[in-house]
Amino acid sequence: MDVFAALASPTRREVLRLLRDRGEQPVQRLADHFEMRRPSLSEHLRVLKDAGLVTERPVGRQRLYALRPEPLRELADWLTPYERFWRERMTGLRAVLDEMPDD
Repeated sequence: MDVFAALASPTRREVLRLLRDRGEQPVQRLADHFEMRRPSLSEHLRVLKDAGLVTERPVGRQRLYALRPEPLRELADWLTPYERFWRERMTGLRAVLDEMPDD
C-alpha cells in the first residue's frame, strides 16, 4: 500500500495523530474518537498497517496498534526538495509584491 494513499484519508491521519500523542492503543479506544463502527475503523487500520505506518500486536483478545514513524521520515525526506522549491518561489513572489507601488 502506498503511503500517500494511506495518508489521503483524514480519518487515517487522525488515527496516526492519536497514536503519536497517546502511544499504543487498542482498537476500541481508537474507535471511541470516531463516529463509525469498529469494523470501519479496523479497515482504516489495515490500510495503515499495509502501508507500514502502524504495527499491530495481539495481546489476549485485543489488538494493540502503535505508530511506526519510519515511513513518515522517508516521506519527509522525499518532500524536502519540493518544500525548498516552493519556499524559494514564495520568497521571489514576496520580493515582486514588495516592489509594486501601493495604490
